[in-house]
Amino acid sequence: MNPSEIPDEYSANYSEFRDILSAVLIEKLTAPSTVPKNHHTSPKTKRRAKRSSSTTPSSPAAPATDNDAEDLAEFTEYIATSVFSALPKDLQSLSHRTFSSSVSTYPLPLSPETVSSLLVSLDPSILDSLTTYLSADNEEEALTTFFTPILSAYISHAITPPPAPSSTRGKVTECEICGRDWINLTYHHLIPRMVHDKVVKRGWHPAEDLQNVAWLCGACHGFVHRFAGHEDLARRYYTVELLLREEKIQGFADWVGRLRWKGLGAGRSRRGP
Repeated sequence: MNPSEIPDEYSANYSEFRDILSAVLIEKLTAPSTVPKNHHTSPKTKRRAKRSSSTTPSSPAAPATDNDAEDLAEFTEYIATSVFSALPKDLQSLSHRTFSSSVSTYPLPLSPETVSSLLVSLDPSILDSLTTYLSADNEEEALTTFFTPILSAYISHAITPPPAPSSTRGKVTECEICGRDWINLTYHHLIPRMVHDKVVKRGWHPAEDLQNVAWLCGACHGFVHRFAGHEDLARRYYTVELLLREEKIQGFADWVGRLRWKGLGAGRSRRGP
């Protein structure tokens, strides 16, 4: 199935699922010493011949080439479309409203057993491709280890009520780090909530600044939290401008900004952690 074949009523949820999956794949690619061993023999070569790509970056300071970004975007869309289509219909259409009125429950975080049952109809070739790409020991490991956090995050986003209008900081239509405007956004607390009490007690920032947020795509949001801990974010990177002064943030933004999706467009999500 192509992304354009996803029913319109599921398109927003599909885009959210794809973006979460993309963020996880990007995290694996940009984590030190975790570049997939078989990256240059991508699983997609099992379906059709592809041109070889340049070396995938092992750190945000060494961005990938345009070819790498294109290959990753195509592979992500291939996996996302296949997996989303295999999910039960109530998960494809899940929302805060349907969750609140439904007797069905999905306890979070999901267990590996639950994930296996949700993806029981998944085409085995998808697992084979993913197992190769992740250099996993077996297909069961690829299924449960990889998709358990992805599906948990997807459900969490889907059932979360929209944030209060005061937290949206106006009509932001593009990620404030990478500038992509066709991808779902989440709001990032510039002063992490986990350290709010400490921030006020130690006088780092006034209480009225605690709810300052930035709208970021899932990939940039995850990278910011890997780039610095909660206290460092609160003390040194409490504005988008301060984040963008850092070379690693700039390098990552340049690389991830090259990813393009084909088919479905993605509107701005109103949900965020």
